Amino acid sequence: MKQLMTRRRILRSWLAATVAGLAASLPRTGAQAQTLQPTPYCGVDEVPTIAGTEGPFYSPRTPKKTNFRQDAPGDALTLTGFIVTRTCKPIANAMIDLWHADAEGEYDNDGYRLRGHQLTDAQGRYVFETIVPAPYGPRTRHYHAKVQAPGGSVLTTQLYFPGEPLNETDFLFDERLLMQVASASDGKVGRFDFVLDGI
Repeated sequence: MKQLMTRRRILRSWLAATVAGLAASLPRTGAQAQTLQPTPYCGVDEVPTIAGTEGPFYSPRTPKKTNFRQDAPGDALTLTGFIVTRTCKPIANAMIDLWHADAEGEYDNDGYRLRGHQLTDAQGRYVFETIVPAPYGPRTRHYHAKVQAPGGSVLTTQLYFPGEPLNETDFLFDERLLMQVASASDGKVGRFDFVLDGI
């Protein structure tokens, strides 16, 4: 039986790629990951990441925070990726604001538990240490995100998990917003590369 890599090792291999090699950097870990063609990627003829509804649970003025793991119990997931232009240029200092439900499907609407933002590094990379959210009601598992290049407009969208039963019935689900998810020995790693237009 093949032993799973740790989240840190998967993360290191995914983020080692330069933006010019984004497609080549997608994980190749057999059954541990899925290559999802609908997921946006950069290139002259490619479309930018599509918008998704904000939903009723957004809170403005979130703290600058990369680690949500201390906010709530749940299965560990490291969410990572690049924010780039349609021509694969990394966008440094792009803002990504993330929020999501906890492992019981509840949102913190009074504080900033499982909420926070960060700025990308010089290579356009971001990393959040968080948990796997639970589905709730008719909604499948998902993360909410707002992404903005310096001086650009805000993209509001949602990110989805592959293989979820509720993906088939959630009226907001869009396969173009599927993350790439790999299982690790100590949790999961999710990746989504945001492609912004007009930059």
